[in-house]
Amino acid sequence: MGTEDEDDTARRRFDVADTAPLLLDERGVVTSWTRDAERLLGYPAAEAVGRDLAALLTPADAGRVADVLARCREDGGWAGLLSARRRDGRPVPVMARVTSAHEPGGPARWLALLNEMSDAPGWNMSRSVLEQMVGDSPIGIAIVNTDLRFVWSNAALARFGGGPPERRLGLRLADVQPGLDSVSIEAQMRRVLESGEPVIGYELLGTVQAAPHRETAHMLSFTRLEDERGGPMGVYYTVVDMTERHRARQRLALLDRAGRRIGSSLDITRTAQELADVAVPDFADVVTVDLLEPVLRGAEPAPARWTGGPDDSVTLRRAGRRRAGDAGRTADADASGGPPGIAAVVYPAGSPPMRCLAHGRPWRVDRLEPDGPRGARGPGDPADPADPEAPQSPQAPDGLRDPGGPRDREGSRGPLAGEWAAVLPAGSGPPSALIVPVRARGTVLGVTTFLRREGREPFDDDDLALAEDLVSRAAVCVDNARRYTRERDAALVLQRNLLPRRLPEQDAVEVAACYRPADELTGLGGDWYDLIPLSGARVALVVGEVPGHGIDAAAAMGRVRTAVRTLAALDLPPAEILAHLDDLVTRMDDEEDDAEDEERVPADARSGTDGRRAAGSACVYVVYDPVDGRCVMAAAGHPAPAVVLPDGSVEFVDLPQGPALGVGGPPFESAELVLPEGSTLALHTDGLLADGERWAPDTDRERLRRALERPADALDLRCRTVIDALVPARPYDDVALLMARTRRLPPGQVADWELPADPAAVAEARKTASRRLAEWGLPELSFTTELVVSELVTNAIRYATGPIRLRLIRGRSLFCGVFDGGATAPHLRHPRATDEGGRGLLLVSQVTQRWGTRFLPGGKVIWAEQSLTDPGV
Repeated sequence: MGTEDEDDTARRRFDVADTAPLLLDERGVVTSWTRDAERLLGYPAAEAVGRDLAALLTPADAGRVADVLARCREDGGWAGLLSARRRDGRPVPVMARVTSAHEPGGPARWLALLNEMSDAPGWNMSRSVLEQMVGDSPIGIAIVNTDLRFVWSNAALARFGGGPPERRLGLRLADVQPGLDSVSIEAQMRRVLESGEPVIGYELLGTVQAAPHRETAHMLSFTRLEDERGGPMGVYYTVVDMTERHRARQRLALLDRAGRRIGSSLDITRTAQELADVAVPDFADVVTVDLLEPVLRGAEPAPARWTGGPDDSVTLRRAGRRRAGDAGRTADADASGGPPGIAAVVYPAGSPPMRCLAHGRPWRVDRLEPDGPRGARGPGDPADPADPEAPQSPQAPDGLRDPGGPRDREGSRGPLAGEWAAVLPAGSGPPSALIVPVRARGTVLGVTTFLRREGREPFDDDDLALAEDLVSRAAVCVDNARRYTRERDAALVLQRNLLPRRLPEQDAVEVAACYRPADELTGLGGDWYDLIPLSGARVALVVGEVPGHGIDAAAAMGRVRTAVRTLAALDLPPAEILAHLDDLVTRMDDEEDDAEDEERVPADARSGTDGRRAAGSACVYVVYDPVDGRCVMAAAGHPAPAVVLPDGSVEFVDLPQGPALGVGGPPFESAELVLPEGSTLALHTDGLLADGERWAPDTDRERLRRALERPADALDLRCRTVIDALVPARPYDDVALLMARTRRLPPGQVADWELPADPAAVAEARKTASRRLAEWGLPELSFTTELVVSELVTNAIRYATGPIRLRLIRGRSLFCGVFDGGATAPHLRHPRATDEGGRGLLLVSQVTQRWGTRFLPGGKVIWAEQSLTDPGV
């Protein structure tokens, strides 16, 4: 052992309580042995006493004994490291201190103190070192006795409140920290005292005296202290402040909940309410989300000019609100006539919400007093000039710095503060407020206000950053919902304009219709239905579809539907209507191809079956005559209608299937049948029979049959029942269903006459028609009707051949038709002043609502209609 090691060892303080003492004579022979020495080296006193010290050391250190004794005689003592040898031969590194134990007049004796070293080289810490270590530790440490009263604590524990260590002595935890859950902590202490098992990492949430308004998190560990006999003496515990880590976990958890809950739908008010629900109660006690009115309509917010109100104020709509303790959303009554449940909120000029709207920056105040806030600051606000130690920053832009809190027009600060305090629990005191603009894609959509009651810690910079993160996430969802609302409203307007808003009133059938698109987001599809009044009280029932879904399919559907209505005005048979429609669809697609070639649209960017093409469209066209119940129909790639007879039985029309429109194929064929009065025609698209992507006509017709056989009080109810029974909530294909219950015109409303091909019959026809009008109570139409009958019958006699028939129908209008065997259609002429003829049809067109020609297999009918309420002459 070197001198340097000996000197270093000698300078170290020795803990006598942990040493094994033994007594040596002047020759180094053991004369006295202790139990501690026996514990250290394993020799009983009988074997140790009388042995030379060298015999108790390893051979390497045995030769140093003489030198150690010589040093003791010269210096009065010695200290150093030795390697002792236990009774079992195992070496034990020890730190030895030898000092004189001479008695006056007695022989020389030496006291050797041996202290075991766990790992050589090194040394054991003394009591003072240990006290210094635990006393200066940054971790709170305390010892309580078996009565759980403090007997010692370090200075670090005082940072958590409860006073310095000397004030804690003899007190219980509840006496020094009333805000903590002392019952739970002492329960852990008793458990350790009883079991002896330590408790590691016990987490505790609560408030301490050092921060009464702030929730803190601590991690505690408990260990039992035992006496020499192993009995409990008390509990030694440590306290580590985990508040920042706990708050970081809370922030991450809040952001995680926000990511999962905010934006679950494309509804603006629901998204705003989700933001309020997520933030309460963990982040704030009250949250309100106020949006600009155009945002709720899906419109683009106007530029930030907030001085358009009568008093330079701005009006927002409260889209979301939540208060701690409320079971759900707190609905605000709206007295301004706005949307139900969305109250109008008016913020005066210069108020914090208005400044946030104008500048797009948040605003925060520690405590909002009725007479002015304490610590009201916004980003960029200069420090308080009254504080000489506060760093001064350049002047912020005008309107950002709070000059004394929210004010009304008269300059008082109280109203807004009072309004915010009113939504908090009674007696909670001035709240801490935080206002964050709802900003997405560079546009301010509104503001979100967060309030905390007085008993909670005011909002700080970390809370501000968290609130901005929350609101920014919600803002993107609100803006997405706004854009969706705008697009969907536009799509619905388009759909309403493409489909009939209401089916026209007529006497032929009672109708009901249902439409369910596959694209539920836009509500657009390629299916359509229509009812078109025709001449002679007849009606055309049309159901069709174009390939694809969405807005392109709806646009193509609109063109095909318009073409059908245009062709229906020609009063052609159903098969000819579909033939002309097939030609039109082919031409429309050819024009579409030319347009795509001019625009050079890439093939992979074309819409294809989901685009603007109409080829492959399907249609069924049915004409029903209420005079005799005849029904003529034709189909182009479309399911045949079903007929519900008056007895409730269901039949499917044996209708020849023509090719889809625009794809070419054999000519279209018609089917004709006579329907009893009270029969119900069910025209539908193939989506009604589809089961997913599969469509099996035989199987699915049976499903349709069972659905149609269910009785219902009203036709519209039966229509909805069929849709609900066969169509899922999210159908694979668009579905349109048109149901028409047939009527028959009473015989008294129809009058027919056979007329000879004799000019003298014209006068008799006029008289007969006039008498029938008198019977119908329509004498005011006699003059006009006589003129029409005279002209039409005269033309039939003069230019046509075969039988001539005159028909009058009294329905919603007065129908007058003349049938002849001719195959040529008359043309409206505009004669010159010197012409002697050619004015007949011109007069008819002037005195009637409409007129036209309808060709039949045996000839044609020239007809005219007059209004019953607004006679032409």
